[in-house]
Amino acid sequence: MSTPDSDPLAPPPLPAAPHPPQAWKFIGTSLWGIAVFAAMFAGQLSVLAYFLIIDHAPFSFDKVAELAGNGLTVALSVVMGLPTALLALWIAIRLSRVPFADYLALRWPSWRYLLLGIVALVALVMGWEGVFYAIGRESSAEFMVGVMKSARAESALWLLVVAFCVVAPLTEELLTRGFLYRGWSESVLRPTGAIVLSSLMWTAMHLQYDLFFFAEVFSIGLLFGYLRYRSGSIWLTVILHGLNNLAATLQTLWISGQS
Repeated sequence: MSTPDSDPLAPPPLPAAPHPPQAWKFIGTSLWGIAVFAAMFAGQLSVLAYFLIIDHAPFSFDKVAELAGNGLTVALSVVMGLPTALLALWIAIRLSRVPFADYLALRWPSWRYLLLGIVALVALVMGWEGVFYAIGRESSAEFMVGVMKSARAESALWLLVVAFCVVAPLTEELLTRGFLYRGWSESVLRPTGAIVLSSLMWTAMHLQYDLFFFAEVFSIGLLFGYLRYRSGSIWLTVILHGLNNLAATLQTLWISGQS
């Protein structure tokens, strides 16, 4: 007597449905975010390690601090952080099985959002300039003035400008408003929480500044996060980030040339 399982006329069992592609949620995004940041930091640290190795002077922490503030070292570190961060992002997104461009919102924004973003960014930055002027603070960080001077002395100013205005915006936006925002916005945080938390993470990446500049960076992060949410484009925030850094670089160049 045959059983249903042995019935030759029974249809073959259906294959198990594949797990649908989906973004990493809060924990997965957080852990992978740490991994991407670590990869970026490792790429940056490799430059400092290289200059320490080729320097025949005895090792000292003063030497490390000197190299860390050198314009050429800073520029190369920023550049080397991009490929390692991209590799880590590619691995994380490949495992999610969501297309890379879709995961990171690699789509061009409309001219309307680009114009809106530029106007809003200018208004925000000018507001902070007014605050700094009112309290008698320099609007360019002392750290950046020193980096610019050393880069100019080593004929590496062009590389530093490229690193600050092109490479850094791309790396930071892909990580914060790209990867972190995407995963966190689809978790319990929703878009609002993702905007705030990704802005905090972006602010924490600027440890070379003081609390006043932290506040400015955080507010710019909130603006970028909102524009990322409304436009659905990471290229919009990359462009705005680059323009903001370009304006800050030109201002710092002017200040460093006067001192």
